[in-house]
Amino acid sequence: MDFFISPALAADTASAAGSPGLMDFAFPIILLVLFYFMLIRPQQKRAKEHKNMQSALAKGDEVVTDGGLMGKINEITDNAIAIQIADTVEVKVRRESVNAVLPKGTLKKL
Repeated sequence: MDFFISPALAADTASAAGSPGLMDFAFPIILLVLFYFMLIRPQQKRAKEHKNMQSALAKGDEVVTDGGLMGKINEITDNAIAIQIADTVEVKVRRESVNAVLPKGTLKKL
């Protein structure tokens, strides 16, 4: 019956298993540290900067929304912002949709 199932050699498997070494645990730990410094930490930093930018919005600022609308802030509430995109056109957008604050006078140059 040995041609169907190879005989198990107990001495070989005991020496091959051994005890787990430090290198067996070092690789996953190094990967977690790399993920933290390359992915998680920069994303948290960008989110914090974006939140600070949103809290510093003021009437008269020139902004760009996520949809690409550029305009001047006319009114600010807790959740919404009224942006004037033309002389007679004003739109309301969510406060979170503001992507960037432009330097003063940028809209006049365009």
